[in-house]
Amino acid sequence: MLEPIADLASLTIDTSKLNLYQLRDVVRDRVAPREPIGLSLQFMSFGYKHGIPVDADLVFDVRNLPNPHWKPELRARTGREQPVIDFLDNETEVQAMFADIQDFLQKWLPSYQQNRRYLTVAIGCTGGQHRSVYLCEKLHATFRKHYAMAQVRHRELASHH
Repeated sequence: MLEPIADLASLTIDTSKLNLYQLRDVVRDRVAPREPIGLSLQFMSFGYKHGIPVDADLVFDVRNLPNPHWKPELRARTGREQPVIDFLDNETEVQAMFADIQDFLQKWLPSYQQNRRYLTVAIGCTGGQHRSVYLCEKLHATFRKHYAMAQVRHRELASHH
């Protein structure tokens, strides 16, 4: 129903995978009136097998990176857990991808900030559990120093924060 005016929106929220409490948090964090303090930056991990988030502004595909899923001892863990972090910290390709995404964002975020209040950077791997979660956490840790409104959301993990 809203498709004809969707292009006029400054912020789009995909509610299809949110429960009532998650939706409340997203609305509070992204829409509630507050003093403008720069760009509201969200890093969102997702799994391609569940589709690309419709509210993503920039999407990075990291399915080419070494996958902890294939290590039985890591399969049930997530990119927020130390054994997975240790595995990915030691993968040269993963660190090169992180550096490239970080460099891209450092170069281009200031120009987005000129005409945007909100920007969602989505990082996708196959299941949205390991690589994308790890990279979003690492990017969030880096950019929250410069963007007071930086946040991280893991679409495929049960507990969002």
